[in-house]
Amino acid sequence: MDNTRRYLRPPFEEALAAWKTLLTQHGRSTDLLWILEENLCFEKDPGTTARVKLGFQTRFTPQPPDAARKTYFHFAENDARLVFYRLGANAGRSICLLLCDPWFEPKTEADGYLRRDDWLISFFPGGDEQIEEVAEAERWHNRVVRGRPLSAVDFCMTLAALRELQAHGRVLTPDERFGLQILRSLRRARTPRGSG
Repeated sequence: MDNTRRYLRPPFEEALAAWKTLLTQHGRSTDLLWILEENLCFEKDPGTTARVKLGFQTRFTPQPPDAARKTYFHFAENDARLVFYRLGANAGRSICLLLCDPWFEPKTEADGYLRRDDWLISFFPGGDEQIEEVAEAERWHNRVVRGRPLSAVDFCMTLAALRELQAHGRVLTPDERFGLQILRSLRRARTPRGSG
């Protein structure tokens, strides 16, 4: 079996420049707001086919600076298609995510994805949809977390994984994550109350 890579990921700055050029060509804003999974806000909407509508928020789960660059470097290490994805527009900005999964491999221009196979990257400039920014805590707490249809945005970076990258230099395995939870529980159980 031939395991030779047939693509070469560019530096983040080069991929970002290509993304902004493509957005300009499609009449989209190059003022980018990058979001993560925790920023997505699905809400019930019986008037849509999927019965949910998608918004975003940045108030309740702010992300660390340079999250897009760090996400890109992590995803670039995977042998799966990486996607620059524009969710829609808000206040003159393009709301963007970085996605990565083999699920995107069959996606073509007919699906809205512009491919750069030499980079194993696709670009999804999206449409003119205005995406609402949710700022009310009640709406955020009542969001749909489970039971919604699978969509492209389900393959984005989580804030928890980004924090693990910063702390450990990599995303932890489920076993490592579970082990850390046990260690934290043991420390809390051994720490006398009031001692910090």
